[in-house]
Amino acid sequence: MLEAVPNVSEGRDRASIEEIGRAFATGVSLLDVHSDGDHHRSVFTLAGGEEELEGALVRGAARAVELLDLRQHEGVHPRVGVVDIVPLVALDPADLGRASAAALAVADRLGSELGVPVFLYGAVGHGRRPAFFRSGGPEELERRVRSGELAPDAGPHHLDPRTGATLVGARGPLVAYNVELATADVAVAREVAAVVRESGGGMPGVQAIGLYLPRAGLAQVSVNVLDLERSPLHRVYARIVAEAGRRGVAVRGGELVGLVPASVLEAADGAGSRVPGVDETRVLERVLGP
Repeated sequence: MLEAVPNVSEGRDRASIEEIGRAFATGVSLLDVHSDGDHHRSVFTLAGGEEELEGALVRGAARAVELLDLRQHEGVHPRVGVVDIVPLVALDPADLGRASAAALAVADRLGSELGVPVFLYGAVGHGRRPAFFRSGGPEELERRVRSGELAPDAGPHHLDPRTGATLVGARGPLVAYNVELATADVAVAREVAAVVRESGGGMPGVQAIGLYLPRAGLAQVSVNVLDLERSPLHRVYARIVAEAGRRGVAVRGGELVGLVPASVLEAADGAGSRVPGVDETRVLERVLGP
């Protein structure tokens, strides 16, 4: 059993999201769908065998490419394509080779069958992270391709403005989590993100950005926690609360994107901590069942 978490650049049109979800769900288990209107993004959590996931991911991506137009997209989350990112996730470290092989197969098919330029990241992409490709958006990525700085690993060497590119990778589990601040001042969110993330000298394995949510009229700290052992989610949340408090800002709540491994909730319970939005119903192993 592997997990896949394709992220699609559509978070508002419920009919399109449901149709894309049905395409992703063919032959595999669709465990969760998380849509956000401000991010203008939907995250689908799938589980299945390698071959089944490969087919499901291609079918779902094909439907997204048919329905969506990146030129009409306005959202606060960084992205480079209609099907922005397709991670194949090894739930057990021993399965990273299987996840990597599946990722390469998916990348090849997205490039050859859908005509979408594909860039590899993570375990199949020399350890590069999505931010390496997303900086500056699809226009900047196209410029880097034209200049010869980058070349797609599959598909055409040109980004169609309507569909953009897709990032395909293999990795272990991570947690995506958003913390909403009780302020509209995005500068506070960016300051907090800068001191919390690893690249700013903060917590190991933590990526963080500060965003302004125009629909909510509030600022948000959006994090990915890649190292759940060294930076348990409850500690990351507590650090964000503390850093916001030092700047005179309260935290309104937290939002989990997708599901978490059982170890995340167990670690929080063991520390006597609570992470808003994380409970037994959001645990991957519970949703998968026996």
